[in-house]
Amino acid sequence: MHCVNLLGQRLMARDFDRQVAELQVRIAMLNGYTALGIPVKKAVG
Repeated sequence: MHCVNLLGQRLMARDFDRQVAELQVRIAMLNGYTALGIPVKKAVG
C-alpha cells in the first residue's frame, strides 16, 4: 500500500467503480516498474 500511495495520496474518481479502475491502473503501473527491475536469467551451457 505504501507504493500505491506514492502515486498519489487520494483517489480522483468519486464513483466506486471508477475508483476501482483507478486503483487497478496504479497497480498495473507498479507491476510494470517492478518488472523493469527484475533481471532476466538465462541458462548457461
